[in-house]
Amino acid sequence: MNLSFFDQFMSPSLLGIPLTLLISLLFPMLLFPSPSNRWISNRYMTLQLWFLHLTTKQLLTPLNKKGHKWALILTSLMTFLLTINLLGLLPYTFTPTTQLSMNMALAFPLWLATLLTGLRNQPTISLGHLLPEGTPTPLIPALILIETTSLLIRPLALGVRLTANLTAGHLLIQLISTATTALLPIMPAVSFLTVTILLLLTILEVAVAMIQAYVFVLLLSLYLQENI
Repeated sequence: MNLSFFDQFMSPSLLGIPLTLLISLLFPMLLFPSPSNRWISNRYMTLQLWFLHLTTKQLLTPLNKKGHKWALILTSLMTFLLTINLLGLLPYTFTPTTQLSMNMALAFPLWLATLLTGLRNQPTISLGHLLPEGTPTPLIPALILIETTSLLIRPLALGVRLTANLTAGHLLIQLISTATTALLPIMPAVSFLTVTILLLLTILEVAVAMIQAYVFVLLLSLYLQENI
């Protein structure tokens, strides 16, 4: 019983063919249609462009002009994570971002790129973050060790935060839906109450999927601001 709760984090397959593959290929195209030659194609396209413009503006707010070169990367990453997180809420799918290996594969190279950018453009300032100004001499080795550990743990924090939040939400939905099915023939009134809780939790999980994608990219932009 306990093992079945974690089966949702595995890609469902039929005759060895992943069922998620077709939905994964079609869902982004339906969610983000390609622009046409018209100035304004339809209301959905206008809403999409407004959302991307608003997201890009919010992500670039803490950055100076040098960081605006990363606008395409940050916006694309935000769109990618948002699409995958929402895709995992559909039936007969799974969320790839609940896998720590995938999240770390996204977090570590991007964090390393921001760090190398700082070491290349302003090495003195980047290394100066490891030792706050005015630190007493006896505390210098300890503070350097603490700041270095804090710096190296950033990609792990990015990956674990995204994985933990999405995994916890999916497990709660699985537990409450199982309780609803088990209580339906015994106590229909209580089962109806759990269905209401399940609907509210699903709405909350949609919000979490959107917020976690935004937080991941926002923290990455803050790391970038320290190195440009």
